[in-house]
Amino acid sequence: MKKKHIIAMGGAAIQLDPDNLLLVDYFLKQTRKPNPRVCFIGAAHGDADAGRLRFYAGFSRFNCRPTHLPLFARTPCDLAGFILEQDAIFVGGGNTRSMLAVWREWELDRHLQAAWDSGIVLGGASAGSICWFESGVTDSVAGPLTAMPCLGFLAGSNCPHYDSEKLRRPSYRRMVTRKLLAGGIAADDGVGLHFIGTRLQHVVSSLPRAAAWRVEKSGARTIETKLPARYLGQR
Repeated sequence: MKKKHIIAMGGAAIQLDPDNLLLVDYFLKQTRKPNPRVCFIGAAHGDADAGRLRFYAGFSRFNCRPTHLPLFARTPCDLAGFILEQDAIFVGGGNTRSMLAVWREWELDRHLQAAWDSGIVLGGASAGSICWFESGVTDSVAGPLTAMPCLGFLAGSNCPHYDSEKLRRPSYRRMVTRKLLAGGIAADDGVGLHFIGTRLQHVVSSLPRAAAWRVEKSGARTIETKLPARYLGQR
C-alpha cells in the first residue's frame, strides 16, 4: 500500500522572496519522482491569474511538470483521470467556503480522496491547508473569523496564519474553548505540517523562527503547546 501524504502549510508557501522556496522544494521531494507532475487548484480565488502565475513562477524553478485545474473556465471532461495522473496536488488560498462548494459540485472532493488513497501528495497553504481537516478557522465571510466544516481527511481542526494575522490566535483559542471547533493544530506562516497517513510526522519551515502549535481544550480553558519546526534552510 502506498503511503498517503498531506502537507498543510500555514501560509506563505510560495514566498515573495523568489530565493526562498524551501517549502515548495520539500513538497515536491515527497513525490519521490525525478520530474513529478504537479497540479495547482486555485478555485479559492476563482481561478484568478495572480495565484496561478505565482504557482508557475515558483514551481517552474524546480524539475517538475506544473499544470493547473480550471474550475471557472473549460474544466477537463475526465476530471477523475486528470487528477489521478498527477504526482502532487497543490491548493492555493482564498475563500475556503466557496472553494469547497465548487469542489463538491464537481465531485472533486471524491477525486481528491481517491488521489490521496493512491499516494498522490496533497497539500497547499491557507485555504489549501484547512480544507483537509475536519474543520478550520476561516475568513471566508466578512466580519469576525468563523469556524467551518471541511473535508475531514485529517482529524481535528486547523488554523493557518497563526503569527501573521493578529486575530487568528485569540479566535482559534476561543473557538476551541467554546467547543465551536475540536482541538487541533495551528501553523505560523512558512510552516508545513506533514502528515503521513493521518498522523503528523514532521513539522518543517522555510523561516527560522516559525513553529506549529497544538491547541486543545483542558477543563474550562485551552492549552497551547509549541511544536518546534525543523528549519529547511539549515545545512
